[in-house]
Amino acid sequence: MELCSMKDGGSSCQVEQLANACVSERNQSSCRIQAKGLRPWSGNSTTTTNTARHRANGTANNHCKSVEFAPSRLENVEFTGKVLVTGGSGYFGYRLGRALASRGLSVILLDLVKPRRGTPDGAVFHQGDIRDYESLYKVCEGVDCVFHTASYGMSGPEQLKRELVESINVGGTSNVIKACLEQEVPSLVHTSTVNVVFAGRPIEDGDEETVPCVPLDMHIDHYSRTKAIAEHMVLKANGHTLKGGGRLQTCILRPSGIYGPEERRHLHRVMVNVERRLFSFSFGNHDAKLNWVHVDNLVMAHILAADGLTVRKDRVASGQVYFINDGEAVNLFEWLTPLFEKLGYSRPLIHLPFSLVYSAAVLMECLHVALGPVVEIPLLFTRNEVRNIAVSHTFKIEKARQDLGFAPLKYDLADSVDQYLKTRLLQPCPLWSRPQSLAPPWVLVLLVLLVSLAALLCYSCLLSAHTLH
Repeated sequence: MELCSMKDGGSSCQVEQLANACVSERNQSSCRIQAKGLRPWSGNSTTTTNTARHRANGTANNHCKSVEFAPSRLENVEFTGKVLVTGGSGYFGYRLGRALASRGLSVILLDLVKPRRGTPDGAVFHQGDIRDYESLYKVCEGVDCVFHTASYGMSGPEQLKRELVESINVGGTSNVIKACLEQEVPSLVHTSTVNVVFAGRPIEDGDEETVPCVPLDMHIDHYSRTKAIAEHMVLKANGHTLKGGGRLQTCILRPSGIYGPEERRHLHRVMVNVERRLFSFSFGNHDAKLNWVHVDNLVMAHILAADGLTVRKDRVASGQVYFINDGEAVNLFEWLTPLFEKLGYSRPLIHLPFSLVYSAAVLMECLHVALGPVVEIPLLFTRNEVRNIAVSHTFKIEKARQDLGFAPLKYDLADSVDQYLKTRLLQPCPLWSRPQSLAPPWVLVLLVLLVSLAALLCYSCLLSAHTLH
């Protein structure tokens, strides 16, 4: 089944503009396919330890804490087999692979780069690219379940690299599906995002049945658009016949923003901007709320989802999508209070209009792209990030609770902040947030002034137009 062709490393996909393509209709028979002849993924009950030892450069490393899950959440999950985690060196993919290995599964971590903390005991690392089908095909041999967590363009300057985002999120997902079918992999769990259903309009306690994916042309960033396309592809592949017989079972998880120990994307970026005094204002709706998910709760959800694709669980998760979060809605600036306090700063006291910050983000994106070949322009926020912060969008997790038995544990951001601040000097920061990659200070000051003036002008024009009407 050719879902997407890849040429010269880019994506040449022709995708239908389906407004509701990603909606999983619970009562449709296509979402409840009882496949026969599948190689079973569920097996004998095994007793495994929840402690995962870590290796750094081949040596046991006890610096990291062990993976811990509440027995009541996963006590009924009993399976063995061989699993593949794409994006296995990423923050979440690595934590998932480590947890699966600690449960006694045979785990393959697939990624372009080696895990920063070494390969977990019970797992093997395979260096490869999901855009390289031949390599992916080989590593899928004998695999019982693929956890497809690899993606690109989630935040920051990455969001502006259209070709790269499309080739990984769309072309790579197409290759994963094709490899599953050709190598007779019976189960595929795909990690998506809540952004596929959010386009700037408030959503309060949305659920899987009433909140559809937005039309593709309404997405203002390539990441959200390509993840929506990938969702459609994965759902469409559910129930397709495997090469040797049986059918592929797929499901999709839509996590909110991820946080937790050792997280290096969100916390680090906010921290750097706070210390540069670039995060000294709030904006948008004062009461805007969103969800977050602790990495270990997300790991739990993926294990439960994979179990939900097995015969033993009547394949309850087959063809389904699930929102995944900690079960709480929070205001971002209130939620980040521990981070501000730990850094010795107060919460932002200045509140700016959404339209002003959004206009500034538009201009900064344009400057970042236009001047990229000459100098790297830092992005405080992208347009999509401004919208995500300023507009409420919260989601229920009742479907995951009911179908999968998902019961998120309670975590405190302050604990993750403490752990991060203790270790940040020992770890390399992400490439896109390294201070040495930025333009000289006088250039940054000039750009900030120009962007601020332009944003103020745009805002004044908007007010004038509104007054005239």
